Amino acid sequence: MIKFVTAIIACMAAQGALAGSIYKCTVAGKVAYGDQPCADGGGLQLAVRAAPPVDQAASAKLAGDRLRLLALEKERAAGELREERERQRAAKAFAVQRQKCERLRLKQRWLDEDLGRARGEAVAGARLKAKRQAEALAVECPA
Repeated sequence: MIKFVTAIIACMAAQGALAGSIYKCTVAGKVAYGDQPCADGGGLQLAVRAAPPVDQAASAKLAGDRLRLLALEKERAAGELREERERQRAAKAFAVQRQKCERLRLKQRWLDEDLGRARGEAVAGARLKAKRQAEALAVECPA
């Protein structure tokens, strides 16, 4: 958008410089227009009206619009940067939570294995540890 506005300003500034003579030539029954006289010396020079004077109010408005556009573009870029940082933070938090859940699941599996191997009086203690680990896992990782 900025390039478009800059191109319009450049065209407006160059309009006066481009207002040279235009020649209409007829060659072999075909009409051609150019900025140089016809090769055979014939042809017709067309009158070119001078460019209208530059409207100062329009130029000022265009400059103001350009500044607003730059400010909006800067604000948009800052917003995108904030969103990207937030996405990265959320992804990191998700990875940490996933890792924690995996550790809790692994510990639960180990305690279940210990419970399966326990004999005698150790069964009650192993069962209690496995139950508590299952509760902790349910609280931290509901899914």
